[in-house]
Amino acid sequence: MAQRDAVFPANRHALYEAHGYSAAIRSGDLLFVSGQVGSRPDGSPEPDFARQVQLAFDNLKAVLEAAGCTFDDIVDVTTFHTDPENQFGAIMAVKQQVFSERPYPNWTAVGVNWLAGFDFEIKVIARIPATA
Repeated sequence: MAQRDAVFPANRHALYEAHGYSAAIRSGDLLFVSGQVGSRPDGSPEPDFARQVQLAFDNLKAVLEAAGCTFDDIVDVTTFHTDPENQFGAIMAVKQQVFSERPYPNWTAVGVNWLAGFDFEIKVIARIPATA
């Protein structure tokens, strides 16, 4: 059986242990990052939606950095939204800051009705640089 090479950020939030999952798994030169949410350090949701989205991207950045990656290494993005029509503007404001230059990564946005108390989640696949 293959070993999982787990990656965690230095200041990981409580959700990883509470729900029993890794922040990311390294496989060869790919990094598969679990869905990141806008959680506070104790794992609770940030109530302000725009801030929740920013925290989700901040948490994603910390996981990427732990593996020697940046946002530029992301090739595929999947986001989950509890109210896409009303949330899209706040999400795009953060997304356009993070992915400001072409070529943009692939992006799939999915509307859902439950995210364990959160309203936004982002998961990605990144290529790990040879220098990492």
